[in-house]
Amino acid sequence: MDISKLTLEQKIGQMFICGFHSLVPDDQIRKLIQDYHLGGVIYFRRNIDELEQVASLSASLQNLAAANEDLPLWIAIDQEGGMVARIDHKKMSRIPGNMSLGATDNPEYSYEVSLISAEEMVQLGINMNFAPCLDVNNNPQNPVIGVRSFGENADKVSEHGAAVIRAFQEKGISAAAKHFPGHGDTSVDSHMGLATVEHDLDRLQQVELKPFIKAIQENVDVIMTAHVIFPAIESEPIPATLSRSVLTGLLREDLTYKGIIVTDCLEMHAIAKFFGVGEGAVKAIEAGSDVVLVSHTLSDQIEAFEAVKSAVLSGRISENTIDRAVERILALKQKRIADLPASDASPVFLERHEKPEVDRLLKEVSLKSVTLVKDQGQLPLNINEQVLVIWPEVRSETQVDEPWTEVVTLGDALAGWMEDVQEIRISAEPDQEEIEKVLIAASSCTQVVLATYTAGSSLPEGQRALAEQLLQQNHSKLIAASTRNPYDLNDIPGIPAYLCCYENTPYFMEALASILAGQSKAEGKLPVSLDESNMVGAN
Repeated sequence: MDISKLTLEQKIGQMFICGFHSLVPDDQIRKLIQDYHLGGVIYFRRNIDELEQVASLSASLQNLAAANEDLPLWIAIDQEGGMVARIDHKKMSRIPGNMSLGATDNPEYSYEVSLISAEEMVQLGINMNFAPCLDVNNNPQNPVIGVRSFGENADKVSEHGAAVIRAFQEKGISAAAKHFPGHGDTSVDSHMGLATVEHDLDRLQQVELKPFIKAIQENVDVIMTAHVIFPAIESEPIPATLSRSVLTGLLREDLTYKGIIVTDCLEMHAIAKFFGVGEGAVKAIEAGSDVVLVSHTLSDQIEAFEAVKSAVLSGRISENTIDRAVERILALKQKRIADLPASDASPVFLERHEKPEVDRLLKEVSLKSVTLVKDQGQLPLNINEQVLVIWPEVRSETQVDEPWTEVVTLGDALAGWMEDVQEIRISAEPDQEEIEKVLIAASSCTQVVLATYTAGSSLPEGQRALAEQLLQQNHSKLIAASTRNPYDLNDIPGIPAYLCCYENTPYFMEALASILAGQSKAEGKLPVSLDESNMVGAN
């Protein structure tokens, strides 16, 4: 991998990771590889079907790059675990998310499950994971991080994050710690707008920056930037992704980071809406980014390539700046993927029941994670009586909220312990008709379990209204269990019993059912703060 043999276009191409929209190489990705010498590809669910298809796709893309006499590709993905996982397949181990792992209070679990995830990704030809998320989620109103964080304690986030990085990189997957310098204390989703973190530098060093400092000590391969404004570091009202003070001054010089800096996607509104994708790419490289991520739209991708090339030819960006970035890129590719075979491969995936050691570990982690926050004599359920379970379904997809194809509802899981389980499925944002249907069914039940689901910053109004009306009915047992963000109790403080699951994935619903039925104890520790007045009687 000799930079002197690369043309300017090839060097610029190495500085881009882009996405496309099919299960096989399409015209979009062929054009980016063949005409623009693309350095890397990012997968989304739109690229995923069978696991053998993913492995074949990875090999086909590498073959395209090799046929174009280009360097091996990074093949990247957001396989964070829990509620953010692009690969949703029954043969893929359902790895817990960060906050679930944080609730175990055991970084060894984070290491062990990440080893499993890395081993499986390698078999699919994936060599970079945009994880772990090292944001310290200390803002209950954060609409985009939430359970993607290990919690609100910077030291614990640092320990768990370092364990994940170590596991990924031991197995040959480049870890990408995100979102530098920290997206945890925001109330705006940077997919949709510009957020600002107002804290002074001393506070940032004590909280937000601490996990990234630990990641640098762990020799993390990649750090991803945040589209968030930090006035304490950058005097101009621009996000960290475009700030030389943040990326060069703080990350490169002050924190002495030597690895790759990659932007978060420039098509997110925080960049595209306020600066434009092409100008955003130029500004990001001027600020100190080595790699630019443009995930979706071919016209935006070409605009960004051409804008960077024009900036170099005009002298706005020096070719020396390009060379320094590409030297770092080549060094990492040499280390991680230089010997990657460019041929079709069949991954040796086993069915879930054929991986007993993985199954045991993931069941253990889920039981160590589910957290009992409050119980005023409601647990366990009487397994000889009927129980009504209310299950909110994820029916729409966002970048961080994706419906699963393999769903085990809480009702499904409880049916393994109780004979008379009735379940009503509602929207995560139920309308009045759905609420009335639930209330009619609940009026004749002595035991009701309300699963809550919040993807954004607060419990949806319909779920809140339903909980309040259930409280007015006379149930011998009324229990709420959050199946994503743990802050739901703050919106329904009158609930007499409350558990946190951090995700609605099968292992966690099975663990929750076991706890509700009195067969297991909830052993998790709350990794974030809730309103203490709501926790009277908490165990």
